[in-house]
Amino acid sequence: MEGGEPAAARLQWWQTRWFVLAAALICAVPLLWPEVPPLVDLPGHMARYRVQLGHGEYPWLAEWYNFRWALIGNLGVDLLIIPLAPIFGLELAVKLIVLAIPPMIAVGFLWIAREVHGRIPATALFALPLAYSYPFHFGFVNFALSMALALNAFALWLRMARTGHLTLRAVVFVPIAAVIWLAHTYGWGTLGVLCFSAELIRQHDLRRDRDGFLQRWAVPWVHAGIACLPLAPPALLMVLWRSGHVSGQTGDWLNWRAKVMWVTMILRDRWIGFDVASVAVLFMVLFKGLRDPAIQYSRNLSLSALFLIAVFVLLPRIVFGSAYADMRLAPFMLGIALIALRPKPGVSTRAAMTLAIAGLAFFLVRIGGTTISFWMYDRVYDRELKALDHVPVGARLVSFVGETCNNEWKMTRLQHLPGLAMVRRLAYTNDQWSMPGAQLLTVRYRAAIPFSHDPSQIVTSVKCSREWWRPVGVSLARFPRKAFDYVWVIRPPAYDKRLEAGLVPVWRDGNSALFKVDHDVPRAQLTPGDLGPYPDLYRHIETMVKKTS
Repeated sequence: MEGGEPAAARLQWWQTRWFVLAAALICAVPLLWPEVPPLVDLPGHMARYRVQLGHGEYPWLAEWYNFRWALIGNLGVDLLIIPLAPIFGLELAVKLIVLAIPPMIAVGFLWIAREVHGRIPATALFALPLAYSYPFHFGFVNFALSMALALNAFALWLRMARTGHLTLRAVVFVPIAAVIWLAHTYGWGTLGVLCFSAELIRQHDLRRDRDGFLQRWAVPWVHAGIACLPLAPPALLMVLWRSGHVSGQTGDWLNWRAKVMWVTMILRDRWIGFDVASVAVLFMVLFKGLRDPAIQYSRNLSLSALFLIAVFVLLPRIVFGSAYADMRLAPFMLGIALIALRPKPGVSTRAAMTLAIAGLAFFLVRIGGTTISFWMYDRVYDRELKALDHVPVGARLVSFVGETCNNEWKMTRLQHLPGLAMVRRLAYTNDQWSMPGAQLLTVRYRAAIPFSHDPSQIVTSVKCSREWWRPVGVSLARFPRKAFDYVWVIRPPAYDKRLEAGLVPVWRDGNSALFKVDHDVPRAQLTPGDLGPYPDLYRHIETMVKKTS
């Protein structure tokens, strides 16, 4: 424990276990109503889980996908589904797992604050809305699960150091580190950074009265590294995982424009004004810690935050073909900085109470906004998913989901909705990621090339620069018709209806539709207008798509 209130001090309401429990339950509220959590990538992950569970039972799945178990650092929900799906069914099992993640993140933040400060400081309440950060909204569920586990594991690390159970800590953190690595490597890496920084402070404090630069400043680095060795064994698994054939590049280093955007987007959901203003509130709280004489920063968590900031700056945007590597860390970097704040000794209870009420109000407003947002997304999901009532089991389905080139703040969250066709109808879905070594599933349905996997499901009105997406007219005219029996278009941009030649409407709702492919009717021919304003650019990118496929 660093600083904090005397043990005999009376607990305030925000410092009690009842409040921690209430905060955890409140964090679950936005996910209670939606049948499928409206997270961008989640339906695509759910399709993979369905293939995982039914690969040996339904022979056509093996014709479409390769699924092979491997020891990789990206298996959190994939493993939990195995015992839970037979009990609850796949969709409910996924919902229960995802629903547990925000409460675990909130509890992790509060527990860390309790261990470092002795009592939960009122300022820690401002970190609670980060349970619903942009990476979570994006549907990085294995990552989010691993980070939730890492926060709570770090709190346990601090507690065992505070109570003097260092030998036991070294023993129990060998399996803990392995489990978190299995969930997702980012959680394991973040845990290592947090534990090392905390141990560095502890080792420095043990030598505070010693003379000499080496004893006070250099030796603590060595001892901190030794203390963290129980966290190291997964590094061997990482080497084995990445030593084989793994597709995807690592690049886009020090992209300052992107990094600034990730910080402003930490709470990105639906309403840009609301979300950006909320991030501004958090930075105002941090700034208050620098200027307000009644508030101070913990040395322990301040160093942890500085280490995470350094990692955020040095991380590239793309790691092994996986985008948004640095973006994922931003909310937790900010969260650790927020819980590093605490009132200075002697500050009045009234001042702390005011801060706590402000933090609670901020938390409740953010959760209320997220609840409304998820309810609105759920209504869209319900409307679009009615198309699946008309899709036969085992159908060869190609889907096209409308998108714009504008990177709009409110994402439609429909980009991977076609994955639910696999979940509910065991139908082929062309929205699956296919990166050997990064996931357990890869696409093998060669007849569908170049419309076999992500991002072939994304369609736009024109060719977008720096994107592999196709104009909707090109997709409708060029998808290999012999490979598919049905076409599902989900809120596409406007297109020439002559491109529906050979497509028999089965269901329509607005501009969304489900078509059955009539293989005896020839497809419509493309015109220069169907290629958008940059036909030469499109032809070049289409050639590259075919080569990479």
